[in-house]
Amino acid sequence: MNLPAFFTHSKSILKLTYPILIAQLIQNLMGFVDIVMAGRVSAEDLAAVAVANSIWLPLILTIYGLIMALAAIVSQLAGANKYPEVAEQTYQTAWISLALGISLIALYYVATPLLSPMFSLEGNLETLILDYLAYIVWGAPGFCLYLVLRNYAEGLSYVKPTMIISIIGLLVNIPANYIFIYGKLGAPALGGAGCGIATAIVYWAMFISMLIYCFRSSILKQANLFTRFYWPNFTHIKNILGLGIPIALSLLFEVSLFAIVAIILVPFGSQVVASHQVALNFTGLVFMVPLSIAMATTIKVGYAIGNKNYQQAKDYSFYSVILGLLLACVTAILTVVFREQIAGIYSRELPVIELAASLMLLATIYQFSDTIQVVSAGALRGYKDTKSILYITFVSYWLIGLGVGLVLGITDWVVPKMGPYGFWIGFIIGLTAAAVLLAWRLRVIQQRLEQNKDELPPTKNNSPEFEL
Repeated sequence: MNLPAFFTHSKSILKLTYPILIAQLIQNLMGFVDIVMAGRVSAEDLAAVAVANSIWLPLILTIYGLIMALAAIVSQLAGANKYPEVAEQTYQTAWISLALGISLIALYYVATPLLSPMFSLEGNLETLILDYLAYIVWGAPGFCLYLVLRNYAEGLSYVKPTMIISIIGLLVNIPANYIFIYGKLGAPALGGAGCGIATAIVYWAMFISMLIYCFRSSILKQANLFTRFYWPNFTHIKNILGLGIPIALSLLFEVSLFAIVAIILVPFGSQVVASHQVALNFTGLVFMVPLSIAMATTIKVGYAIGNKNYQQAKDYSFYSVILGLLLACVTAILTVVFREQIAGIYSRELPVIELAASLMLLATIYQFSDTIQVVSAGALRGYKDTKSILYITFVSYWLIGLGVGLVLGITDWVVPKMGPYGFWIGFIIGLTAAAVLLAWRLRVIQQRLEQNKDELPPTKNNSPEFEL
């Protein structure tokens, strides 16, 4: 490995990574604030927020994954100095996101009468959950449009707004929660359901703030986003969806895998489920580090491809993985050393702390595989090869990871059933399979570029207008 080149590329990647990482952590902190403030009302309100979020987050994260395609599109167009096309593709993505945001509102009012009889929850819990969802869906269009502007800015390698707008969101979230949860300033006391109104307000505040930022920033004006209006172009929309849907589904596969395991573990008892959730929540926070590197890698690789600097794209892919692995060593060591103290933050029950701490030991193993697979996927998005990510993540997560977890966790076919340990071993094997396959696919794409210097890899995702 060329150390000077590694330090040069790492410095460039980290410059993009740290604002994205801060933004991701702040978004997680907003969820933490919701839980804490709702929990001060009652355990029922806390449970309502947790359950409602488990319904809401997979939906909004799937849309987030779809809109992530814009960052790859913009970075390639910017690398090719095709800024007029950047504005058009941003508008077409905005039409998609607006339609999806409105669809979530419609989905709530269509699905609620059908799902409500299936809840059969005790006390006021069902009302709190449905009220939370009724409020938050009205923020969906704003959040979807914010994501468009965020990916537009990140595609232009300008990530500072992402961090600043997230801070604004947090500053709006806390007082809005205070007003609507506890009934201050003349507002009704809505308990946990008030988090739904607060979050909807945050979504619109983030969109409006980002819109103003894009309008006033000299850096973001280079694509002339506001000088011409573009109506929907269904050819462009189809191509964007072709890139974005595989990203969205692969993200959904990962989120749903961990959710389904939590459900499967219910018969093992509340302490086992709690330990699983504690370990999962902490490792989710750690995952923000390689995920942020992956998002930065998408931008760097996409820009290099647009500029037809294929060697630079290859270098960024390689050095980003190395950088991610070095940081994974740091987080793994910290996890091993402080695992019991970390678990103690979440729970005071000794059995929960002990089991969560032991699961965190297994998590330190898959941090390395997780880093390789997520950064490789980020590089592949930069090459706009997204369908391979979909196929590989489905096979790795659901067929291999969950399959191994089921065999080891709840059967005696290979060894006596291992409970949660079996599923976490399944996570390790599934993520390792994803890491190997995605790294292999990345190498295949790079070899194709080396063989033909004038074309992008001939994948179905590379529609003609994006072949730069």
